[in-house]
Amino acid sequence: MADLDLFGAPEARPRPEPRVPERSAPLAARMRPRTLAEFKGQEHLLGTGKAVRAMIDAGRPGSMILWGPPGSGKTTLARLVAAESGMTFVALSAVSEGIARVREIIAEADERLRTTERRTILFCDEIHRFNKAQQDAFLPHVERGTVILIGATTENPSFEVVRPLLSRAPVYVLNPLSPPEIRSILEEALSDTERGLGSEGLTVEPDALDFVAAASDGDGRRALGVLEAASALVGRGGRIDLAAAREALQHRFATYDKGGEEHYNVISALHKAVRGSDPDAALYWLARMIDGGEDPLYIARRLVRMASEDIGLADPAALQVALAAKDAFHFLGAPEGELALAEAALYLATAPKSNRAYEAWGAAMARARETPGAPVPLHIRNAPTDLMEELGYGRDYLYDPAEAEGIARQEYLPDALRGEVFYRPGKFGAEPAIAERLAWWAERRRGPQAPGGGASGSRRQGP
Repeated sequence: MADLDLFGAPEARPRPEPRVPERSAPLAARMRPRTLAEFKGQEHLLGTGKAVRAMIDAGRPGSMILWGPPGSGKTTLARLVAAESGMTFVALSAVSEGIARVREIIAEADERLRTTERRTILFCDEIHRFNKAQQDAFLPHVERGTVILIGATTENPSFEVVRPLLSRAPVYVLNPLSPPEIRSILEEALSDTERGLGSEGLTVEPDALDFVAAASDGDGRRALGVLEAASALVGRGGRIDLAAAREALQHRFATYDKGGEEHYNVISALHKAVRGSDPDAALYWLARMIDGGEDPLYIARRLVRMASEDIGLADPAALQVALAAKDAFHFLGAPEGELALAEAALYLATAPKSNRAYEAWGAAMARARETPGAPVPLHIRNAPTDLMEELGYGRDYLYDPAEAEGIARQEYLPDALRGEVFYRPGKFGAEPAIAERLAWWAERRRGPQAPGGGASGSRRQGP
């Protein structure tokens, strides 16, 4: 089959998906929405006139990548797109299946299209688990229309999906479900006698439902799993109160991946909370990182960076506090050392802010790269040999501490940069005093040399 050169064209018979007896399946599987009307959330995609809804209504869905957290409805939405469009739905898991199964699906889809003109939606769950070559292999079949590819991922497609595939399959972002949306899902499961728990005779206290809805972190599947566990805990005809809901939930794992996008999202949130002088938000994001298993020394390094970048000379002690927190954690370890990191985060968040040191360093580095050959002025060169002294190294250098007012009228920048200013102190913390001092020095450098001033010691005075 010419269309299948990339995958090969083995003979393959359609392989039906295994069916699980309805009442034996988990509650979340039984309650999976069967129509768009039952689907909860994602109004930004499925509302009237929105992108995905418009494709469904037109009966012409295209390839797409669905990116969202667990339990937000990616698989269900893909199934509904196929059902509403009258297309065959074939699911593939990049975790448990490989390229051999893809070959089968492509062959089946090609045969189905030629014989019945019925198109196939190939749903690839966890598509980011396929490597670059495997993802590239989808491209010719997507381009020819052999399959419509719907990929699902919990990872940022920018990092995990190859660019050629992204250019052919737009990314649609699914949001975590809101507590009211999850509560609605739970209420439907409790009232549904066919697929849900409606025949169990359960009584559920409102605060227990609210707790599960809030504690599920936007994951509808998890919420239904907690409800099912709570129903098993209290038994038929039982009462699910807040204590039973808490027992069923057990431990909530942090939504944090220290090697993935959430790592960068949360450290960005911590940095911006410190920069924005919000100590409560700084503590919260720090706690999220610690609870998620982040390396505390990575956090300490970032706090040191914040002290230099966002506070600088507005509070010179900030850098000392951040470094002390790093040393304290090294000395104490976890969990005691975590308090030192929290103290540093609080100090940085409540310190006066200035990025003038950061800006000055950037400007100085830029000019250094633009003028790498600018010579050091002769009067501030060191003269360790007689030859260098004869050549004028160090001649006319004025020793500032020996001057009447402690400041000499001389230049320290290369001639090509004379008069340039990189550091301009800000208005907060210690910097207004620094600005006054710099202005005082600048005024005296411009004026006549004070009487009694002059060089002190040998012209070979070291730098």
